[in-house]
Amino acid sequence: MKYEEALQQLETIVRKMEAGEYDIDELSEKLKEAQKLIKLCKDKLTKTDAEIKKILDKE
Repeated sequence: MKYEEALQQLETIVRKMEAGEYDIDELSEKLKEAQKLIKLCKDKLTKTDAEIKKILDKE
């Protein structure tokens, strides 16, 4: 999954949580999904940051 897709899904989950659109069972499941999406985004950002630093260090 691309970073942009994960971020969009995460934003949708947060918006629906804030609006109270999930019942208690859905809320638990969506929270778990949001945690996975946050980790995915964080990992991608960390990897990209490391790659950029590596490229800049070569110059």
